[in-house]
Amino acid sequence: MTLAAVRGVGLGLRWEFLDDVVERTTASGDERVAVDFFEVSPENYMRRGGREPAALAWLAARYPIVTHGLTMSLGGWDPLDERYLRDLKETLLALRSPRHSDHLCVGAVGGRALHDLLPVSFKRAAVERIADRIRRARDALGVPLAIENVSYYWHPGRADLSEAEFLSAVCSAADCGLMLDVNNAYVNCQNFGVDPDAWLRAAPLDRVVQLHVAGHEWFEAGATGLGEAVAPETPGAMIIDTHGAPVPDPVLSLLARVLARTGPVPIVLERDENVPPLDVLLEEVARIRAFADVALGGREI
Repeated sequence: MTLAAVRGVGLGLRWEFLDDVVERTTASGDERVAVDFFEVSPENYMRRGGREPAALAWLAARYPIVTHGLTMSLGGWDPLDERYLRDLKETLLALRSPRHSDHLCVGAVGGRALHDLLPVSFKRAAVERIADRIRRARDALGVPLAIENVSYYWHPGRADLSEAEFLSAVCSAADCGLMLDVNNAYVNCQNFGVDPDAWLRAAPLDRVVQLHVAGHEWFEAGATGLGEAVAPETPGAMIIDTHGAPVPDPVLSLLARVLARTGPVPIVLERDENVPPLDVLLEEVARIRAFADVALGGREI
């Protein structure tokens, strides 16, 4: 599988519809569900036996696969987990993933997984430390490595740089790609009062290798925390990046403005909560493909 094979609009593969994809795919691969590729989080399958890893291996022989990690903790201070990296490399080889990506975040402290993606501090002094971790992880994996911008709701300490400037500095220092999550960028801009177009101007869009799109939800926000779900743009409300709703029009609009700057790059639809039936997701994939086609002026995605 070559890097060029991962193109178009893909779907984040989830256990909720894994069996459905297998059932709709013929053994020869001549009949497949209408996605260009699947994105897989290896941690959900590594070091496991049974039907799910077997089903994934079967699908990897019939669809292009690209991997996206959850637990590398590239922004953390714990030493990189060498055993994890060895196992991950074996998984990437087995799936023939042309590249790997993970989040620019802190995901573990003192050897304990946080089960969350906490933001790093946008300090100039952190750039080279994180870039070194990215370079060492990339060397261990033997494939190109990209970092993803995460959604966040607080910043640890006073920032020296904006989020977009920090991403640009880290990507440049590490000479790595950017997995740009358009929804995450939109959520952060709305919650922190940043102009999304100014964010795009400062971000390293020349390093974008793939895009994520997803949905979010709005909630009441007050001194005691979050309240009930409310309509978008409700005064005083806050966006929470649930990845649990269809991609809304403002995120699609921002996607179009990103594509105008990046040109054709692969796009992945993510859905992590409230996962609907596969056919509903395939309809959304088709909608995103049509939207991107218009944004790119008919150029192949």
